[in-house]
Amino acid sequence: MKTERAASAPRYSIVSTMYRSAGFIPAFLSQCLEALRAIHCEDFEIVLVNDGSPDESLDVALAARAQIPSLVVVDLSRNFGHHAAMLAGLGAARGERVFLIDCDLEVSPGVLVELDEKLNETKADMVYGYQEARKGGRFEKLSGGLFYKGFNLLSDTHIPENVATERVMTRPYVEALLRMGDKNLFLAGMMSWAGFKQIGIVVKKTQRDGRSTYTLRRKLSLLINAVASFSAKPLMWLFTGGLCVTGLSLAYVVYLIARKIFFDDALLGFTSVMALTALSLGVTTTGLGLIGIYLGKVFSQVQNRPTYIVRGIHGRD
Repeated sequence: MKTERAASAPRYSIVSTMYRSAGFIPAFLSQCLEALRAIHCEDFEIVLVNDGSPDESLDVALAARAQIPSLVVVDLSRNFGHHAAMLAGLGAARGERVFLIDCDLEVSPGVLVELDEKLNETKADMVYGYQEARKGGRFEKLSGGLFYKGFNLLSDTHIPENVATERVMTRPYVEALLRMGDKNLFLAGMMSWAGFKQIGIVVKKTQRDGRSTYTLRRKLSLLINAVASFSAKPLMWLFTGGLCVTGLSLAYVVYLIARKIFFDDALLGFTSVMALTALSLGVTTTGLGLIGIYLGKVFSQVQNRPTYIVRGIHGRD
């Protein structure tokens, strides 16, 4: 497999995913071709992954193959999520260098020129883009900032704040990423955990047309999945908190017994006792829920189901 890939590997693979992307694809492909010409790359492929898009994204991409023979369309059997679709694209890419980018044009494909130049200068394994200041309104900026701060606080693996999807990777780095075998996907964490020489550059991100598919609910779900996949810190904090609550409860029991013996206060602190009981119940319930999240991640991992299923690949023999 590696021998076949090496023999036919293009210089560059551009990888992107499609979900409600029909309106972006023509301009995206045009800008990709301009960026490739700017770095004097004639040996390339463009890999678009259809992540079960409910619009005409697949039809638009297939029609574009008439003008771009090197366009490869990977059609997934359903919507598996952004991270699974990106992993599918990386798995299908054959290039010696892989440029990963979202096709919604929030970041122009022209950023490839800067990323490629930085990779050549530094001999890095991966050059990623990040925002110096987050785009969007106050809520988007706040929620995005809290996501990265929350992950880095709770996780053993730190990721750069405001990191973007857009990055250029070498073939050894991509192969290492594909070997990780995670079922609970959080690619930003996986990419940082993988190591190698990684360098960031500032990229400009504009507001996309239409609504973003990353709602607050999806961001919270992603944060929970990301932390549970990369850190046991919440469990350790729960254990420490449980010890503190237990210690305080025991101390209070000793205090009540002493008051009973010396002052005969039978009902002293009844309200406080009920409050502590309710607090203990809340801590216990939260702890069981937290443990359940981790058990669910373990269950998903040991099931060993594929993270995505490819229905078909168009444009490759």
